[in-house]
Amino acid sequence: MKGRAGKPRMDVRAIPGARPRAAGALPVTKAETSSNIPKAYDPGACESDIYRMWHEHGLFAPGGDPDKPPFVIVMPPPNVTGALHMGHALTVALEDLMTRWNRMMGRPTLYLPGADHAGIATQVVVERDLAERGLDRHELGRDRFLSRVWEWVDRYGNRIDEQLKRLGISCDWDRRAFTLDRGPSRAVRQTFVDLYDRDLIYRGERIINWCPRCATALSDLEVRYADEEAALYHIRYPLADGSGHVVIATTRPETLLGDTAVAVNPADERHAHLVGGTAVLPILGRVIPIIGDESVEIGFGTGALKVTPGHDPTDFEIGKRHGLSVVSVISLDGTMNEEAGPFEGLDRFEARRQVVERLAEDGLLDKAEPYNHSVGHCDRSGDVVEPLVSHQWFVRMEPLAAPAIEAVRSGEIRIVPERFSKVYYNWMENIRDWCVSRQLWWGHRIPAWYCDDCDEVIVAVDEPDSCTECGAALRQDPDVLDTWFSSGLWTHSTLGWPEATEDMDRYYPGTVMETGYDILFFWVARMIMLGMFNNDGRPPFSTVYLHGLILDPHGVKMSKTKGNVTDPLDLVDAYGADALRFALTTGTAPGNNMRLNEQKLQWARNFANKLWNSARFVMINMDREPAELGQWEDRPTPSHRHDRWILSRLQCVAGRVGGHMEDFEFGEAQRELHDFIWNEYCDWYIEMAKVRIREGDRSAVPVLAHVLEKMLRLLHPFMPFVTEAIWQQLNERLPGDLRAPEASLMVARYPDSRDGARDEPAEAEVATIKELVHAVRNLRAELGIQPGLPIAAIVDATDADGVLEEEAGTIMALASVAPLTFGGEGSGGGESASLVLTGATVTVPLGGLVDVEAEVRRLRSELDSLRSRATGLERRLADGQFLSKAPAEVVERERGRLAQLLERRDRVSAILDRLVA
Repeated sequence: MKGRAGKPRMDVRAIPGARPRAAGALPVTKAETSSNIPKAYDPGACESDIYRMWHEHGLFAPGGDPDKPPFVIVMPPPNVTGALHMGHALTVALEDLMTRWNRMMGRPTLYLPGADHAGIATQVVVERDLAERGLDRHELGRDRFLSRVWEWVDRYGNRIDEQLKRLGISCDWDRRAFTLDRGPSRAVRQTFVDLYDRDLIYRGERIINWCPRCATALSDLEVRYADEEAALYHIRYPLADGSGHVVIATTRPETLLGDTAVAVNPADERHAHLVGGTAVLPILGRVIPIIGDESVEIGFGTGALKVTPGHDPTDFEIGKRHGLSVVSVISLDGTMNEEAGPFEGLDRFEARRQVVERLAEDGLLDKAEPYNHSVGHCDRSGDVVEPLVSHQWFVRMEPLAAPAIEAVRSGEIRIVPERFSKVYYNWMENIRDWCVSRQLWWGHRIPAWYCDDCDEVIVAVDEPDSCTECGAALRQDPDVLDTWFSSGLWTHSTLGWPEATEDMDRYYPGTVMETGYDILFFWVARMIMLGMFNNDGRPPFSTVYLHGLILDPHGVKMSKTKGNVTDPLDLVDAYGADALRFALTTGTAPGNNMRLNEQKLQWARNFANKLWNSARFVMINMDREPAELGQWEDRPTPSHRHDRWILSRLQCVAGRVGGHMEDFEFGEAQRELHDFIWNEYCDWYIEMAKVRIREGDRSAVPVLAHVLEKMLRLLHPFMPFVTEAIWQQLNERLPGDLRAPEASLMVARYPDSRDGARDEPAEAEVATIKELVHAVRNLRAELGIQPGLPIAAIVDATDADGVLEEEAGTIMALASVAPLTFGGEGSGGGESASLVLTGATVTVPLGGLVDVEAEVRRLRSELDSLRSRATGLERRLADGQFLSKAPAEVVERERGRLAQLLERRDRVSAILDRLVA
């Protein structure tokens, strides 16, 4: 077997305790005797070796049936500066379960990994490192600084890849891409040039979001808004004719130094007469016009607006409409410049304080009142963003957005969950031009060159030698492109575009784009727009699957500032990768936030251990008498109702799981599997099989093995390590003709409901047995009878067709019943409890076991308490004030408490009915 480059695959190192399988197969964790099968599953002892086997055997590369359409999913490239966090863990767990399932369905499957150069983040990290050495990038110069960044990337850039491997993700590492690789870099230049040639990229002077700390422009999506307590300052602007003043209201008084007009709405009766007049700018004394503009909100503040085109997007547009001059008073570093007069050199916030003091001294501060408003902050540094006028490169978004909207509306692209389609439409239909230039050195440098002799601008994929107009030397634009520009091309730049490659032909468009709903606009929408622009209108994928955020146990979003961040690798060390993956992806729906707590992780780990222990029981029995496994073509052909029942239930579950997977209901698929494996296979079928095996009937062993093998296949996409470890051992124990030919469970065929027919009679018969055993167990627990203490039971099986009598041995063993009699025999009179079942009535004599009178008194007292507490909660939940004022989680908690109380009330009432009948 050879890899993509023709290099022979290495021999695989065995898992500790393994012995080789047949030639060409993976080595296995195989014990020669049952005593060598570990009693507990130890993830740390085998996960790394299993992953190495998968990788070295080339199983991550696309394979499958070449006649089937491929399944392609592209990993959201984590920042090269990044370390694994819970968001990454959830993302790759979902992507990998989709990948593994599709691979097992026989589809050629490509899970493509990569990393993003993370322009701002990486430059900040390296500049911080330089500062610790007493250097800065300007001292080094651009070339030497970039060399330092590449050194840093070479040293630390694959750290997150190694961490992701700990989670068992099965992506094709041979195809790993980096946004600054030669191929993606050329794709970036080609896209920029194509957009420019079609007048969809332009350079102009506009208001942009500026971060003083990062010293770069930001796109609208890189600004995070947060409510802040501030003050609304009411300032008097004297009228130039001395007839009075007009009052404006602002939260940013320091910007008045750059005012070039006062605007009022011409429909505002209070101020309409002022239009055409002039006012005197406080402090600086500059005379400015009073203009009329319908964009001024009559109901906000005083109805008069200070117009500062250099520091507010709305004011900038007003200024363009009225031909106002643009005055900038704040520098790029957040300090006041020479236009600020006496406040030059002050920090912008200190200038605010001093401007307010000066206004008060001059008698122009009418009042200041508390005001809560939304303030933009840099998503990276957290600094307050400053709107500034600057020459930047912009992408015209409306022409790109129109076909991207239609792709979703027409169904070419499906968004899961569907409710996010409305959010997508709202943003896309109100989209603004995208500022794509960044004042950084690390990243894709803008492919534009300027001639200082003739002012020619040349935009080209390849660097020109000289000016095409006058032959003079050129200088390249110093800025780089927004990181999201290159990652917006990720679905096709990684496949070789703009070249016509085999990968591009085979794997574009992709199948699913999976990511968090919080970057629907940052990334997903831009991939759709740029993918369609570059590929003749073909969308880059057919489905967008959006997951929610991971919250801490208290329902709070995880963040470093709150100190509630959990390191996924710590959880892998403590619980195993499978348990973490299962805990993250079970019990949640697409787009919904989920809470992660210790109980959920323990539950997932317990499930892995339950599976391991059950498999150990099966393999011990296989080792005792291997010949009894027999031969069968596809599955055993059993006659016993227990075996027929579990095989029928397997087919039902396989069908439901397959349906859930097709519908992207992964949480439901996992719930079905968990309940089947834990409850039906482990707690019922294995326990029934034990009774038969103790009685010398070993006919259940082949069925135990068969169902276990199919369960491992079903569960593998969700818990790949433990299922592979068990499957390798189990497959080795099967007779030669029954062994799976595949080298790994990872490439074995996924079961579906067509693998066998349902056996409804067997399901009904076993349901009767289970109902009786459940009823007796519940009665024993409610009355406090010791679990192991045998109790008598008399069964009147009116409708059970002899099933219960035939299964007397199983019932006695599972319910700890002795003696078990049928019909009227042995009723004996005296105190007893009657259990009315679907097809039978069971009477349990209680003499000598329970003080019935005392138990009745206790249960009646409990019932009264339950009714009283339930009534109180019902009253509270019917209170409109409580429902409107209480936090949603409190209301939900109270509803849960009420449901539990009502369930317990009904159960206690039913027990009382049995005791007093």
